[in-house]
Amino acid sequence: MILSWSGGKDSSLALYEIQKNKDYEVTALITTVTADYDRVSMHGLCIDLLEQQAESLNILLEKVFITKDAANNEYESNFNEAIIKHKKKGIKQVVFGDLFLEEIKKYREALLQKIDMQCVFPIWKRDTTKLAHEFIDLGFKAITICADSNALVKEFVGREYNEEFLNDLPKEVDPCGENGEFHTFTYDGPIFKKSIDHQLGEIVLRDDRFYYCDIFPDS
Repeated sequence: MILSWSGGKDSSLALYEIQKNKDYEVTALITTVTADYDRVSMHGLCIDLLEQQAESLNILLEKVFITKDAANNEYESNFNEAIIKHKKKGIKQVVFGDLFLEEIKKYREALLQKIDMQCVFPIWKRDTTKLAHEFIDLGFKAITICADSNALVKEFVGREYNEEFLNDLPKEVDPCGENGEFHTFTYDGPIFKKSIDHQLGEIVLRDDRFYYCDIFPDS
């Protein structure tokens, strides 16, 4: 199977859960990258750190490039084209780290059904409060790299995703950010062979809405 990899905590937990079952093997990570910026779409993680994650995980990385402001048909075409390459090698399933958004789940299932592939959701419907604490207790380490200013103030970006962060979250914000309130970069944890060294850069507001913290490899 292959796994949809954003570089953040949810996909990290999905991989962790799948790897606990020795009957499954993740042969590749698939990540959507905005070609104009060479960064993970939505999350804003630079390609260098994405590649370091894959190297530390010892799993092949498959990058799906889309253009800035790409329409759904461009994403779907490029994504399925990449998936089909792995299907020809005998892969039948794609793993996703979705938690509770039914619309997203149905969208993914319909998308892969077109090419006769199956979706797997290993952390689906898990209690997000418990899951957030479990992520931390397992030894994962992550940093918030993007936040929706409609939900969180600038100070929540570039912070360690830890117990203090969870305690500071407004009550209406999901602790896993499943509604898009924030995104993370996972740099260490039980699935990694070594920690991903990094440095924090400046925090900027883009599209008059989203705060991004630039993170780059530690030279």
